[in-house]
Amino acid sequence: QVQLVESGGGLVQAGGSLRLSCAASGRTFSYYAMAWFRQAPGKERKFVAAINWSGGSTYYADSVKGRFTISRDNAKNTVYLQMNSLEPEDTAVYYCASDRKVQAIVLRTMEDEYEYWGQGTQVSVSS
Repeated sequence: QVQLVESGGGLVQAGGSLRLSCAASGRTFSYYAMAWFRQAPGKERKFVAAINWSGGSTYYADSVKGRFTISRDNAKNTVYLQMNSLEPEDTAVYYCASDRKVQAIVLRTMEDEYEYWGQGTQVSVSS
């Protein structure tokens, strides 16, 4: 059974930083691209960042480019999201997700292209 468990969320002031972690188990982590999505209150879930199976390729939503960094440690079966220069607009529940396709060539941004999801971790940014 595949499990994704996020951690690292919390309350931070605008301009601050947080690092989210997502620990995976249940299948060969290093075969699959991973992504982070977020859902703000009253809004639909949106793509944030993705990383390919090897960690050699990343892709970001325009809203976080230059502030957030996605990375992975395949030896630890963990994907990270380093979030700097946080803004109140970044307040949301953050979810990690695992791609459906083994060693996908193209990084994907649509929810239905990801097969497994974590339970989410709350990030709140105060002004």
